[in-house]
Amino acid sequence: MKHTAYKYTIVAAVATALIAVVACDDDDDDSNIIFGIAKTTDITDDTTSDNNGSDNTRTPKPTAARTTINCASRLEVPAIKDNKCFFYHSSIEGTDTIVTYSFEYDTTKYHSRWIAFRFDAATRPKNVSRKDNRAVPQYPHDDVLPMQFAIDDDESFGAGYDHGHLCASADRLYSRAANDNTFYMTNMSPQLSNFNQKYWTYYEEYVQNKGRDISFADTLYVVKGGTIDTDENILGYTCRGRIPIPKYYYMALLKVKNNTYSTLAFWIEHKDYDTKNITDKNAEMKSKIVSIDQLEEYTGIDFFHNLPDNIEEIVEANVTPSAWGF
Repeated sequence: MKHTAYKYTIVAAVATALIAVVACDDDDDDSNIIFGIAKTTDITDDTTSDNNGSDNTRTPKPTAARTTINCASRLEVPAIKDNKCFFYHSSIEGTDTIVTYSFEYDTTKYHSRWIAFRFDAATRPKNVSRKDNRAVPQYPHDDVLPMQFAIDDDESFGAGYDHGHLCASADRLYSRAANDNTFYMTNMSPQLSNFNQKYWTYYEEYVQNKGRDISFADTLYVVKGGTIDTDENILGYTCRGRIPIPKYYYMALLKVKNNTYSTLAFWIEHKDYDTKNITDKNAEMKSKIVSIDQLEEYTGIDFFHNLPDNIEEIVEANVTPSAWGF
């Protein structure tokens, strides 16, 4: 699916770090340059005491440096919908600025429409573990957003719903700063606990294993999200009626190996699954496979639109599960 190129206008938002807030228009200027601040961390003061005198790990404090990243033209980034906001998180790794993930945020629903990232030589290593579960706050409001768009630190999604990562913690283990970036509330979606902790992990672990397998892909491009655009694809609302509970979750995958492209997508209903009785995980996951063209019809999102037209038309229409291990 191809759309008119967009021109992005910068609106600055300053908190502990500053990053681009992007508005779209129909100009055919294809510069798509986004200015932002990348983060590294200062871990010299890593503990603090709560009112009870016990020690809690403090989230490392970000330090900032200005960056210029042509983020909207990256292969993993879908087309941005009108009147939505586009952001990215990044971190300074040595002398390089690495994009952790980018996302399109619906400021009327306090939920990201999608998140996008990649596994490549810089981002596939496993150098750190998950953020300490004693860190306060565990799920901070997102410092890239203007404050009027932010939701509260550690906001509860209500009984039975987890803070479901879209970009999983285990997707970003190449640095402490990158992993911490996955814990912002804008990367969280209200997922049924059983779904989040058991069934969704089938797909998360599959993506992580494929993304880190250099024999499988030179680069694996990933888009994940939950359906929030239409009433029929929303189960209900939580957080005082503000945040939608997606009826479906999806993953869109594009792999490049030796200059050869292929795609695969998952379309997954958000419900409790009886994982104890799933005896063939591979067959279960295969039953959720769709083409990118099908996923675009279901979601209204234009995936991988930055591919050349002749490649995009072929790889989005066709899916070969056996090429992806199914």
